[in-house]
Amino acid sequence: MKATSAAERTRDLMAEVGRIRILTRRLLDEQLSGDYHSVFKGNGIEFDEARPYQPGDDVRAIDWNVTARTGTPYIKRFSEERELTVLFLVDVSGSQSFGTGARSKAERAAELAALLAMTALNNQDKVGLITFSNRVHLSLPPRKGRTAVQRLVREVLAAEETREGTDIAAALRFVSATQHRKAVVFLISDFQAHGYERDLTIFARRHDLIACRIADPAERELPNVGLVELLDPETHETLLVDTASAAVRRAFAADWVERRAEQDRRFRRLGIDVLDLFTDQPYVQAVRALFRRRALRRR
Repeated sequence: MKATSAAERTRDLMAEVGRIRILTRRLLDEQLSGDYHSVFKGNGIEFDEARPYQPGDDVRAIDWNVTARTGTPYIKRFSEERELTVLFLVDVSGSQSFGTGARSKAERAAELAALLAMTALNNQDKVGLITFSNRVHLSLPPRKGRTAVQRLVREVLAAEETREGTDIAAALRFVSATQHRKAVVFLISDFQAHGYERDLTIFARRHDLIACRIADPAERELPNVGLVELLDPETHETLLVDTASAAVRRAFAADWVERRAEQDRRFRRLGIDVLDLFTDQPYVQAVRALFRRRALRRR
């Protein structure tokens, strides 16, 4: 088989960046941007202006310096400090390359990151990226602007396929050590990892964390295709499975349900929102549903 040249890989990468940019532009509408704006709060309030006092205004808001200079009562007006720091913590471990349909989990992760990053761009927020497996691969500090978003998408797509495991705890510790202001953090992963519960608890107290859980339908329900050898892309272990057995398929599905239920209980206990996506299903409605849930809580 002919090896792919660097020029061909670059060309394919840029074509995929262009495809995702076009897709995102089509999906991103005023409603989605408006929902985003309403449910992700800034870091506090900032002074907006001083205006003349009107009957009914709170006297505690009087700006005594301006009042003394002008001889007329003025009050201070404040507005929400809207600028957010939005971080995308993207899992690029071996299991992310899996996909039984048109999209792998890694490709779905890139599409989701692009959509959310473009939404943040429309709201003048900063976006940053950390990719990780069992170690941190890349860290792009938060920046504003279309160029920052385009690079973010390009780097997620260009992340080399690894055969490494997943260390969510190490990724969370890295963000905690480098990001000192509160941030909105989208953790995009299939969450096939262990031992990150303590770090998740600490992290969720400081940042607004959203768990974006990506799965393939074959991970939920084993297809009946006879005797197959399954390879774990992270541990490299192989297992011979008789998928024709109804009992095997039931056990496989029950294990998946139980693992997800345990994750759900953990996320609820920590107040972490969950965005569930599958490689074979549209994802914009899932994003909107997340925004609606957050909006209802704020009311």
